[in-house]
Amino acid sequence: MTFADLMTLLMCFFVLLLAFSEMDVQKFKQLSGSMKEAFGVQTEVKVKSIPKGTSLIAQEFSPGKPEKTALNEVRQFTIDSNRNTLDALNREIAETREHAKKLRLALRDEIAKGAVAIETDGKKIIIRILENASFDSGKADVKPQFKPVLAKITRLLDNAFGEITISGHTDNVPISNDEFSSNWDLSTNRAVRVAHEILSRARINEKRITVTGHADTQPVAPNDTPENRAKNRRVDISIVRGSQLDTQETMGVDDAGVESPSADNQAPGEDEEDQV
Repeated sequence: MTFADLMTLLMCFFVLLLAFSEMDVQKFKQLSGSMKEAFGVQTEVKVKSIPKGTSLIAQEFSPGKPEKTALNEVRQFTIDSNRNTLDALNREIAETREHAKKLRLALRDEIAKGAVAIETDGKKIIIRILENASFDSGKADVKPQFKPVLAKITRLLDNAFGEITISGHTDNVPISNDEFSSNWDLSTNRAVRVAHEILSRARINEKRITVTGHADTQPVAPNDTPENRAKNRRVDISIVRGSQLDTQETMGVDDAGVESPSADNQAPGEDEEDQV
């Protein structure tokens, strides 16, 4: 038997002794406790976090103390430019309607006779001269009896503001005579004659005036009845407001030589409507 065989047999013997032995757990704990007190073994301390190394940044710098904000949510303050622009536009439209109301008061007799109509379109005022009182059929010369009306309109324009467009219009009935070859010629010549009458009586800067002819391309009513065709034969004087709210050239009916009637003497049918 060799030494190795002897060591193997001893190991098996002690393993068998350990297997057949019965350990008293309570006595083992008491024995181990006595040994810890006798030899001064350090007591076990429970830790709540895993031990970590100390860095240079943690030693030299400390985190800032968070402070609670006054509001629970962050709000962004913006300027509503679109709303400001819309308010300014509405104010200009309201002033345009007020100006048109003064024009209706100044021209109430002509409006009642059906020679003139006043309308508004946004910031634009339209003085509509109808053919039945101002021109002979197929002619471009202003009737002599209408020239005093045109003179009154000229005084109103002289105290008005903005750009002025004088545009001629016809119905869809073709025209061809010795003087005019088409409705384009007729509408343009009527607008030019009205422009000449206005410029000869007023101090209006010619740069403010634009003259156009549209023939039958811009009707205000269908060309299906004689009454509607008569509405389409017209000359429109359009006053377009500029970007500035004119304070120096505000027109009043007294400037046109017409006294402003009181509420009791106001002509019937005059209201806040855009069209008369």
